[in-house]
Amino acid sequence: MTRVIEFFVRLYVAVFSLLEQVTRGWFLGAFARFAFAGILLMYFWNSALTKIGSGPLGFLHPSTGAFAQILPQMMEAVSYDQAQIPFFPYHVLVIAGTWAEFVLPAMVVLGLFTRFASLGMIVFIAVMSYVDITGLGADATAIGALFDGNPSAMISDQRLLWCFLLTVLVLNGPGKISLDWVLARLYARRARYY
Repeated sequence: MTRVIEFFVRLYVAVFSLLEQVTRGWFLGAFARFAFAGILLMYFWNSALTKIGSGPLGFLHPSTGAFAQILPQMMEAVSYDQAQIPFFPYHVLVIAGTWAEFVLPAMVVLGLFTRFASLGMIVFIAVMSYVDITGLGADATAIGALFDGNPSAMISDQRLLWCFLLTVLVLNGPGKISLDWVLARLYARRARYY
């Protein structure tokens, strides 16, 4: 019986050691970015599209909806007249939030400054969750609770998984299939000549 157990232990170690060696340095980062692209890229971009104003310079003049989503209580206090909201810091905050929803997801997917972009997305998700709870009045069902046996809550459950996915990228980087890897190689090659 001991030999059978030893055989399966050696087989287990051999198979998963080989799998780890074959995927080291490229798979985890590429798969995390693929999962982010497939699940969250269009979610954030569609949300950002609701925030840009009209015309070619709409990205500099966020829509009323942008202010209502990012500063809901303030907008309610001024009867949804964004002209009554001071430019600094609030208009700047709304413009930055809108741009972040376009730029950070694109950087994550492309693997460009991935660790920074992923950390930025984690902060963005935390702020988004805070606004949903305190400003938009998310109910208990939407907020959910950890360890409650119901994994469908939008805020506590889903967003924790989003943050885990992004934390993998913050800690491990995007891997070899990324613009970060290409830029690092170009920089290293250029540094050798100086």
